Amino acid sequence: MLRIENLAKRYGDHFIFQGLTYTFSPGCMALCEEESTGKSSLLGIIAGLVTPDAGDVWIDGHSLKQTSLQATARLACVPDNCMAFPEQTGRGLLEQAAAEKHTQVDDAVLNLAYRLGLEPHLDKRFEQMSTGTRRKVFLAAAALGDPAVIIADGPSSGLDKQAITVLAEQFRIWSQDKVVLFASHDPQFVKACEAQTINVADLRQAPLS
Repeated sequence: MLRIENLAKRYGDHFIFQGLTYTFSPGCMALCEEESTGKSSLLGIIAGLVTPDAGDVWIDGHSLKQTSLQATARLACVPDNCMAFPEQTGRGLLEQAAAEKHTQVDDAVLNLAYRLGLEPHLDKRFEQMSTGTRRKVFLAAAALGDPAVIIADGPSSGLDKQAITVLAEQFRIWSQDKVVLFASHDPQFVKACEAQTINVADLRQAPLS
């Protein structure tokens, strides 16, 4: 469902990783290293936001390098920086993301948004929202369509306790038939998600079962 092949990324003369090759089956997996090991760069490459120096990403059988539109159509991404569109409203972002995926903001998406506590905030602009509220909008957008892979960088950062509980439950549900891959420094959240912890350096070994 998600495969990375010979991925490499460097900044200047320093490679943060090389030769990453791995196949992810449906499940919930967390990158939890404390030190800088390229977690955000790896997630950004999978999401199509960062260009690798070598290698390719396959999402539900589609090459991100060769067929990027088909690959990203099967992907949902919650970035670390959720302030890309300061003047856009939360509802506007959901509608834009739905149009890009040729779907609609249906009851399932709105239900997740309301469970996260977004109902009074959807018509605010992003510049008027707290960091946690902005993140909630992107988390609700991840439910649009039927993504095979969900990537999230620090998904619980800035969230209140109720939203964290809702998100952990949603990650467990999604992981039944999707790949949920996220980076987190919150061990309680990782445990609540029942996520398998992995290290970037381990992604040169056998596929996850």
